Amino acid sequence: MPITYKIFFKILIILLCCQNSFSQSNKFKVTLDAGHGDHDYGAVHNGHIEKNITLALVLKVGKILEKSSGIEVIYTRKTDKFIDLVERANIANRADANIFVSIHCNANKNTVADGTETYVMGMSKNASNLEAAKRENSVITLEKDYKNKYEGYDPKNPESMLGMTIMQEEFIENSILLAGKIQDKFVGLGKKSRGGGVKQAPYMVLHKAYMPRVLIETGFISNVVEGNYLDSENGQDEIAQAIAEAIISYKKDNFDGGTYQEPTEKPSDRVEAITIKKSDTTKKPDSVVKKPEIKTSEIKNGITFKVQLSASSKKVALVSSNFKGLKNISSSKENTMYKYMYGETSDYENAKKLLQDAKGKGYSSAFLIAFKNGKSISVKDAINQ
Repeated sequence: MPITYKIFFKILIILLCCQNSFSQSNKFKVTLDAGHGDHDYGAVHNGHIEKNITLALVLKVGKILEKSSGIEVIYTRKTDKFIDLVERANIANRADANIFVSIHCNANKNTVADGTETYVMGMSKNASNLEAAKRENSVITLEKDYKNKYEGYDPKNPESMLGMTIMQEEFIENSILLAGKIQDKFVGLGKKSRGGGVKQAPYMVLHKAYMPRVLIETGFISNVVEGNYLDSENGQDEIAQAIAEAIISYKKDNFDGGTYQEPTEKPSDRVEAITIKKSDTTKKPDSVVKKPEIKTSEIKNGITFKVQLSASSKKVALVSSNFKGLKNISSSKENTMYKYMYGETSDYENAKKLLQDAKGKGYSSAFLIAFKNGKSISVKDAINQ
C-alpha cells in the first residue's frame, strides 16, 4: 500500500506541474515601459518630472493587470534607472511578449497645449509627429556608442529611420487596434484626443519590438492644469485604470476564446538572429568565446533557411530591382500581410552569409527564418534537429 500511495503522489505532482506549465504558456504577456529614468529626466516643467510620473503610472497599470486572470506583466524598469532604448524593446522580445506599451508625458513650448496621444510605429511627414519622435529619440545620445548601436541613426532627423524601418507594417493592424482602445478610454475620462485618433511616428523604442506596440503620451506636463493632474494620485489612478482596461479589452478581443495563433517567428528568435550576426563580426580570443561548430551534416534533411527581408500589406513584384539588387526572392502571405524572403539553403553557415548579404544591402532588420518540410520552425529548433 505505501508504494501505491507514493506512485499516486508522484503522478499527482507531475499532473500539477504540467497544468502549471500549460497555464504559464497561455498567459497574455504585457511589457510595460516607463519612459526615461535616472539621469534621463525626460520633460521637466513646473516641478513635474516625466521619469517619475511614467514610473508611477506603469507600476499602477501593472498592479491592475496582475490582478486580472491570465495576464503576465513584464517591466522594463520598476525603479529609477536608465535603460537603453533598444534594450527596452529586447526585454519584451526575450520575454515573447504579446504587446509592448511605452508610457510617456508630453511637453510643448505652448503651455496651453493639452490632451493625450497614442502612437504606433510608422513613418510620418506630419511636423508635430516628427517633433514628438525627435524629442523622445534624443535619449539615445545618453547611451554609450549610440552611433554604432543604432546603425548611424540621427536622432535630430527622425526620417533617417526610413532606411532602417522595413518591418513597420507587420504589426500595424493590431497596434492600431490597441492604440484605438487606449484613446477611447482616455476620451471616456473626458480627456482631449489630439489629432482625433491614432498617430504614426518613427519612435526608436518601438522600432525593434517585434510585436504589436504603442507609445502613449498621457498628457502635457508643460500645461499647468494637466501637469498637476498627471502628478496627482487621483490623476495617475484614473490614467492607469484607463490604460489597463484598454489592454484587458484588447486581450479579450485578440487573445481569448481560442482564436489566437502563435506567430511563426517568436520575438525571442529574432533577438537570437541578431546576436548571431553580431558574434560573427566581433573577434574575441578563443579562450574567452568558443563558438559552437555547426556543420552542414548536422542539419537534417527537410531543413531550409531563408532571410526574411520585410513584411508589408502591399504586394510587390519579386524582381531584384524591388529588393536593392538581391535575387532569389520569394514571398508568402499570412492573413493580409506579405512576407518577402531572400535566398534558400539547408546549410546554416551559408544562411548566415545570406543574412550578411541582406544587411550589406541595407536591410538592417533582416533576420533568419527556418522551415522543416515546408513548415515554419524556430532557427534554434532547426539547428538542434
